[in-house]
Amino acid sequence: MKKADVFEFYRRLAEANPHPETELESGNVFQLLVAVVLSAQATDAGVNKATRALFAEVKTPEQMVALGEDGLKQHIKTIGLFNTKAKNVIALSEALIAQHDSEVPNDRAALEALPGVGRKTANVVLNVAFDAETFAVDTHIFRVGNRTGLARGKTPLAVELKLDKATPQPFRLHAHHWLILHGRYICKARTPECWRCPVADLCAYKPKTPPPKRAKAP
Repeated sequence: MKKADVFEFYRRLAEANPHPETELESGNVFQLLVAVVLSAQATDAGVNKATRALFAEVKTPEQMVALGEDGLKQHIKTIGLFNTKAKNVIALSEALIAQHDSEVPNDRAALEALPGVGRKTANVVLNVAFDAETFAVDTHIFRVGNRTGLARGKTPLAVELKLDKATPQPFRLHAHHWLILHGRYICKARTPECWRCPVADLCAYKPKTPPPKRAKAP
C-alpha cells in the first residue's frame, strides 16, 4: 500500500472513531494487565463478564494473592484456559510484589518476564496504560494487515514490525485499536462486510463482499 493510501486509510478510520479505546474493562493498570492476560483466546465481552465481580473485590496484587488460585478460578471459570490463566495471574501478582513494589512496570522486557505475559499483552499494556506507540497484533490485526495489504506478514511479529514502519503520525498511538475494531466489526474473518467498509477502495482484497440480499416481501 502506498504511503498516501496508508495515511488515508488511517484518516478514515480515525474520522469514524476519533477516540478509540480498549473494550476490556479495568479500574487501574494492574486490573488492565490481568484482563489482557485473561483475554488470550477469549472474547473481551466474556472477560468483562467474568472480571466485573472479580475487580470489585481485587484491585491490587496483594489482594489477588490473598484471593488465591482456587478463589480466582471461581471468578474466571467461564473463560477458556482458566486453570492455566489463574496460575499465571497469581504468579505474576507475586512477581509484581517481589520485584516491582506492586507496580506494573513501564518496560517491555520487564512485562514479558512476568508469568503469562507475551509480546502482545505487553504491547497492549504499554499502549493503553503508558501511551506507548506499540502495535499489539492479535488475530484481528493479523487478518486486517494481510487482507488489506496494509502490513503483510507470515507471523504476528512480522506484521507488527511492518505496521510500526508504515504507520505515520498522528495515528500511531491509536492505530492498533482502530485496526482491532475494524477487524472485529467490519473486516470479519469469514465474511468481511466490504459494502460498509470506509476503506474498501484502498484495500487489496479483491473479491469484495456485496451487501446481503433483502428478503422478498411475501
